[in-house]
Amino acid sequence: MAASDKQDLMRLSAAALLLALAAAGSVCSAQQLRRNYYASVCPNVESIVRDAVAKKYRETFITVGATVHLFFHDCFVEGCDASVVVASTPNATAEKDHPINLSLAGDGFDTVIRAKAAVDAVPRCRNRVSCADILAMATRDAIALAGGPAYAVELGRLDGLSSTATSVNGKLAPPSFGLDQLTALFARNGLSQADMVALSAGHTVGFAHCGTFSGRVRAADPTLNRSLAEKLAAWCPDGVDPRVAVTMDVVTPRVFDNQYFRNLQSGMGLLASDQVLYTDPRSRPTVDALARSKVAFERAFVEGITKMGRIGVKTGAQGNIRRNCAVLN
Repeated sequence: MAASDKQDLMRLSAAALLLALAAAGSVCSAQQLRRNYYASVCPNVESIVRDAVAKKYRETFITVGATVHLFFHDCFVEGCDASVVVASTPNATAEKDHPINLSLAGDGFDTVIRAKAAVDAVPRCRNRVSCADILAMATRDAIALAGGPAYAVELGRLDGLSSTATSVNGKLAPPSFGLDQLTALFARNGLSQADMVALSAGHTVGFAHCGTFSGRVRAADPTLNRSLAEKLAAWCPDGVDPRVAVTMDVVTPRVFDNQYFRNLQSGMGLLASDQVLYTDPRSRPTVDALARSKVAFERAFVEGITKMGRIGVKTGAQGNIRRNCAVLN
């Protein structure tokens, strides 16, 4: 066996071990999750949240990508516990103000706050539904509004009791990550490489600030589609306002679909961490399969986001139901 083959085998074995350990650790906490969790205390919660998200969506399409992005960044740090929604105080910097989270659009936070207000406007529901579950439902509803798959959401999460910027360190993927780094990061959260590829399609409705990909344009990255590179150079010239962002799927930016994978086949992944899914031969077959079939894509995405929603679920004394999603009780 060649040395490079041995190295690949070692990486795969390490990733598999991480995946097994993470999955085992999440079983107990995820067991309390179930559909219709609020049937006896707030039976109409899903329709209430859906209506609130639809109203926000009609105001701005950014709602979709912003809410999906928020859910991902919440689950990967301290588990799916809405700790990313908590605002900083003069004495404590919360998750949302960590540098890597400054890319989170305000419309995602606003979607959760509005949905929480709509739920609490119903007397029997007031302070009975967690912000973590509201974010999970809002993400599902935003995806469906953009033409993506409608799926059942498992509920029963409690809200986290803390939110610190330092807890974010090393838990979210920068745009420079390669396949091994991405695979290991997802494995630590009980997600496989196939889950990682499928979930990356959340970028199909996402936005990216110029600074996250401008290096690829300036360096004439050979894996970046030349025509797209020219457009990106025009949209993000030197000295551009760092707040400027562009759509990550330039073909169907308002539709939650598998165009993301077809874009990768054409060298049109915006971030290096997107395009590597196709340029690396180990993940390319998964990209090709999801690019070919909408049915396969939607099935894989729903499976992946359902598993992601089980990460680090808080139970018992580990959490509570926040009265205000942005403020710890």
